[in-house]
Amino acid sequence: MSKSPRLSVKEAIDLIESEGFVFIRQSGSHAQYYREGVRITLPIHSNTILHPKIVKQIYVAIESLRK
Repeated sequence: MSKSPRLSVKEAIDLIESEGFVFIRQSGSHAQYYREGVRITLPIHSNTILHPKIVKQIYVAIESLRK
């Protein structure tokens, strides 16, 4: 199994927005994006590298919409 790519917060936002997710709200340091019944919550902590589990959740959400 290959490693997930390491994404910064900015790269993750660019990726999910390019896939059609729309920013809906932010509460504290967490931003939520939405598309067709799928919601992604991103921690926004000064452009740090996201945890691999969060990156995997982003890719799973994107793949579920492509099917």
